Amino acid sequence: MSKLSIETEALIQKYQNWHEYSKEKEINTIHVDEIASRVASFYEKIRGIIDWKEEHLLKRAAAERALKRRIYPQINPVNGSLENFSIESETLVLELIRGGHFPNDKIPYIKIKEVEKALEKYVFILNNIPSKTKKSKIQIYNWLSCLAACEIEQILTPSLKQKGLIDYMFSIMKKRVVLQEGIVKIKPIKEEEKNIQIYIAIQRALFKLDDPIIGYHLFKYKYGNWDKENLAKNIYSIEEEIEKTLNHKLKDSFYQICQKYNTPFLLISDILDENPEKIKEIFFNSEILEINLKKHYDKRLKTLRKRTSRAAFYATVSIFLSNVIALIAIEQPVTRLMKINFPLIAIIIDILVPTFLMAFLVITIKSPPKGNLEKVIMESMKIINDSKNIPVYEIKTNIKRGLVLNIIINFLYTLFFSAFLGLIIFGLYIIKFPPLSYIIFIIFLSLIAFAGMKIRKNSQELHMIEEKDNALFLLIDPFAVPIIQLGKWLTNRWKKYNIISIVFSALIDMPFLSFVRFLEQWRYFLKEKKDKIY
Repeated sequence: MSKLSIETEALIQKYQNWHEYSKEKEINTIHVDEIASRVASFYEKIRGIIDWKEEHLLKRAAAERALKRRIYPQINPVNGSLENFSIESETLVLELIRGGHFPNDKIPYIKIKEVEKALEKYVFILNNIPSKTKKSKIQIYNWLSCLAACEIEQILTPSLKQKGLIDYMFSIMKKRVVLQEGIVKIKPIKEEEKNIQIYIAIQRALFKLDDPIIGYHLFKYKYGNWDKENLAKNIYSIEEEIEKTLNHKLKDSFYQICQKYNTPFLLISDILDENPEKIKEIFFNSEILEINLKKHYDKRLKTLRKRTSRAAFYATVSIFLSNVIALIAIEQPVTRLMKINFPLIAIIIDILVPTFLMAFLVITIKSPPKGNLEKVIMESMKIINDSKNIPVYEIKTNIKRGLVLNIIINFLYTLFFSAFLGLIIFGLYIIKFPPLSYIIFIIFLSLIAFAGMKIRKNSQELHMIEEKDNALFLLIDPFAVPIIQLGKWLTNRWKKYNIISIVFSALIDMPFLSFVRFLEQWRYFLKEKKDKIY
């Protein structure tokens, strides 16, 4: 095999450094009581079903909830401001470890000081946010909670390998991704703007990072050197700038390319992770490299199938429970009040149809197409080598449509959506659904449709060869796409206003966590008494 590329050499060095770092054992680590931790961890699993998130987002989500529990009770109800707000960092870190989100007896105790130092900046900003009419302070509080939660996660469990792989893919892709001439003519895009969008797309494609985490990375990149006074003074404009960058008009085009070519990078990372000390022997021998690529491809495929099934299960259970609660708390009381009969068959359909829809979407997921593995191996070798023949991936302009054609297409889109809604409502009318339940059924159907399609998209993580559209889906798409878009819109609203999650946070989280802290202190007290018996 030819000489390794400079980028590959740099990645190997980073992984070897990380491997050596991971061998070091910390003496003074943070410890929480095992019994209290089991109780808290069990509760967090139940809590996770109600407020379901993908596994790699759970740590951040837990830290964010913990921060909001400390912020909201201290908000002044008159002017919405925080006055003399503070956070006890040790209590916060212990709570997160107790809940099973971070490992017990693994994190150095000195990390608490690092968390405290990081939180000082956010506490200062929260206490000194200027008045503003465009955006409410609550929105800024939420955004800052996300940033602070991301920083806490990075301090407690640094993602060194993750960052190393992101940087590696970025160093390769920034040379390969080019903009079609038409895009540059319409609106010039600076090189830095293009590179930032590539970097964002890589984070989404490689590790499915969401906007809060990517927003945190942008915040550190653009404003990491600012002092806290300047950050507080300009916090509204900073938030708007990051939001604008995350919602760039070409973000989907950059993502599609990075998603298509992410598989070789993931497999290279897997090989490095398994054999950091013998990696050059593998990379310099094409036959051994091919065997390793195939092995890790098969392993990732099995893991991906398990992850897809797990995601489908949790998404379905989360929406199923919400549906049942909506049925008990809203639909049935309203139907009784209006003296309307709610037939048993309607209740069964109300609950089971969205569940069966999810099952259908997951069951019909296909394995990677023929020739995909060969394409992955070939692309991996090109990336690893110092190849002079660099392939180019072009970001193209969208197909332009005239005013008349645009009106016709939008009319047809609305027509198909209306027709599909009409068919659903007619079917519900036939089986004597109460009128209010029409809306709730359509809401949950669209939520499941969007969640299912998102899981289908994620299941194509290893696909480098594009799948041909199934004839069945070509017929379904005109009706399904509008419903899925409605589900996407509702999901974004759900994340902000998940009533069940809010009820859990307000009525259950605080008392339960107080009980767990008491349980831990009680066990420490008993241990102290036992130690005095000699």
